[in-house]
Amino acid sequence: MDDALDDLVATVTAFARTLRAAGVGADHERTRNLLEALDHLDVTDRGEFYWAGRLTLCATRDDLPAYDRCFAAFFGGARATLARTSTTSITRHLAAADDGESGGADGEAAPATASRVEVLRHRDVAGLSEAERAEVHRMLAMLRARRAPRRSRRYESAHRGALDQRRTIRDALRKGDVARLRHRRHTTRPRAVVLFVDVSGSMAPYAETLLRFAHALVRSAPRATSVYSVGTRLTSITAELRHRDPGTALNEVSRAIPDWSGGTRLGEELREFLTRRSARGAIAVIASDGWERGDPALLGAQLARLARQAHRVIWVNPHKGYADYQPLTGGMRAALPHLDDLVAGHSLAAYEELSERLAHA
Repeated sequence: MDDALDDLVATVTAFARTLRAAGVGADHERTRNLLEALDHLDVTDRGEFYWAGRLTLCATRDDLPAYDRCFAAFFGGARATLARTSTTSITRHLAAADDGESGGADGEAAPATASRVEVLRHRDVAGLSEAERAEVHRMLAMLRARRAPRRSRRYESAHRGALDQRRTIRDALRKGDVARLRHRRHTTRPRAVVLFVDVSGSMAPYAETLLRFAHALVRSAPRATSVYSVGTRLTSITAELRHRDPGTALNEVSRAIPDWSGGTRLGEELREFLTRRSARGAIAVIASDGWERGDPALLGAQLARLARQAHRVIWVNPHKGYADYQPLTGGMRAALPHLDDLVAGHSLAAYEELSERLAHA
């Protein structure tokens, strides 16, 4: 029974984590409520599990469509395999997990035995089977990539803030008296992201997954996201990624990119981008392993230009996910002095962490 209980808690915790990545308010308290509700239900009944999760894990009506998509992708045709167990046992199990794992980044209980999906979140996508990679891609399609807000130049009316002299005077002229002072404040908008995806031969095991992450970014903020493929030439693929369906978007991208699995001349391509366009105020994200065929000095010089424009420069390297990784390639050595962050990009968990970083940058 203890193993079965561990499996249930692991599955529910992993499902709640997937929901949070999709923007659903499935926090730790709601997860605990679901586990307690399951004590009174037949968890082998798919319908009962669905409604228990929907009633406990969703915070608002807006969460319901995302919950349905996550439930279908996470559980598919699978059935829960645990018979009823006591609420006391579940509560005691969660309390023990809290004591042992309270140092986690999100402050939630970590299961003693990870579910299959939870294990999959941390595996290198380069080593996944076709079925496992498809499951990771389904999870990425549900990712709600939030953005840090930035202040815009536009104003909106407000109860407090700076005095809106124009509206105050206009009201006074219309009414013959200053009835009340009008105020205004700056509006906010999502901070722009410019993403460069390396599609060279050395990045082939990761390119499709990175492009699916790019699709999630574009879908979340179409007007604030620009995506380019980099290899032997710079290619804008933002329009192709605006298709709602990930499969259709990836097919369009495949046709648009002329230099799949070639070399990487990132320095030349950044120079081309900075000559024609701008990343001013945006978060610049470069997804590459740093195998630069061009002059590393040119790459360093262009990254210095990019760093002066951008709000933040983040380099995503798939190999950074390994403990023994060292940035020894010429491209990485040239890039390091100009980066704000060097992060991993090898797994679903790494992309979720990158999404959180963009939400708070």
